[in-house]
Amino acid sequence: MSEVFSTASIRLENLSKHFDLVKAVDEVSLEVEAGTLVCLLGPSGCGKTTTLRMIAGFEEPTMGRVFIGTDDVTNVPPYARPTAMVFQSYALFPHMSIQDNIAYGLRARRTPRAEIKTRVQDAVALMELQGHEKKSPPQLSGGQQQRVALARALVIRPKVLLFDEPLSNLDAQLRVRMRSEIRALQRQLGITSVYVTHDQEEAFSIGDQVAIMNKGKLIQLGRPRDLYRQPADRFVAEFVGVSNIVPVEVLESNANGATVRVLGQTIRSRRPPQDPQGQVSIVLRPEALIIEKAGQTEVPARVLTMAFTGPIARYTVAADDDTVLTVDLPNPSPDQFFSEGTAVSLQLPPEVPALLG
Repeated sequence: MSEVFSTASIRLENLSKHFDLVKAVDEVSLEVEAGTLVCLLGPSGCGKTTTLRMIAGFEEPTMGRVFIGTDDVTNVPPYARPTAMVFQSYALFPHMSIQDNIAYGLRARRTPRAEIKTRVQDAVALMELQGHEKKSPPQLSGGQQQRVALARALVIRPKVLLFDEPLSNLDAQLRVRMRSEIRALQRQLGITSVYVTHDQEEAFSIGDQVAIMNKGKLIQLGRPRDLYRQPADRFVAEFVGVSNIVPVEVLESNANGATVRVLGQTIRSRRPPQDPQGQVSIVLRPEALIIEKAGQTEVPARVLTMAFTGPIARYTVAADDDTVLTVDLPNPSPDQFFSEGTAVSLQLPPEVPALLG
């Protein structure tokens, strides 16, 4: 099946969608390279699903353009675009068999019967649904129904595959397995994909790049590790993972980075602040901090809470100036458990990737 797939890039130019006075999407420009998977990530109401629906043609932009490859498809109806959508609700027909659900798009396009049979068989084999062809969707598990929805999307051989929070109806373990399968399938077929989710772990685990949105705007686009290590602003720093954001005093700043003072310690940043004269903060990730017995390092603190999750012990601690920090201690040994109220010491990292402000 992979041999007959072609793919195309996506380009959004100043794309906007207004609902009366509400700017659901506000001048979003984005390029998705052919063959890559980009996740749209953000809180509820940030505009990610509306952006996806404009790519699919289900929403008409208030302004801006949508390109698939070199073609301007802004005014092209959904059925005429080289796209396929995998919906959150699966959107399967309960009265139809699995093979008829998969064949639906081909029949709507009046594909010859012999070709429909061959393509459906290929899609069933690709999604490992053999033996379920005559069943109806209610007879399948959630994961199997999701595979049917994927097969129905892929059988029409789109150039672009769109996912609207496709795993939100599954339990946690099945979600992890299905996202791995989706990523493996996307790589196998080399199909350009845009995947909407509000789950950071999901986005980071499958996306070549992640586009973070907030209040209708695209805030930052980048590889998952770059978003985590070098957030563009406070929103990204707080939305992506757990972060300690602490004000700092800038001691020195130049094109090669900056030296700052925080909690009585001097730390180097590999990227200077945008405005050294303004309010500058540092992002200290919990895993970058080390908690030790009192007196071993120069930042005294006391334990407020401790939660043991198996792989880590997560502490909240208060430094002497009442700055509250989250600290993750991986694979703690018995002598590394500190009860609430215990005096401890913190070790800060000597260097961080970037500063905020």
